[in-house]
Amino acid sequence: MISLKKNIAVSESGFVFNPTTGDSFSLNGVGTDILKLMKDGKSEAEIKSTVRTWYDVDQDTFDKDYYDFLKMLGQYKLLDAE
Repeated sequence: MISLKKNIAVSESGFVFNPTTGDSFSLNGVGTDILKLMKDGKSEAEIKSTVRTWYDVDQDTFDKDYYDFLKMLGQYKLLDAE
């Protein structure tokens, strides 16, 4: 299961703060929604289904963008290593 580190703060407006490194990021609405769902402990399947419904996007497009987004989160050390 992919999860966001517990100490990562995500604001309603999409501001992300990593207190361990002091890094901060701004996300668009889709990225913000994905991180909120991750923080709520939703499974990958639940996240995909929910976001695809909210944004009416086809599976192939969403999967590519979702995995690119997860890769970026990993590069910025925002994910727990599991």
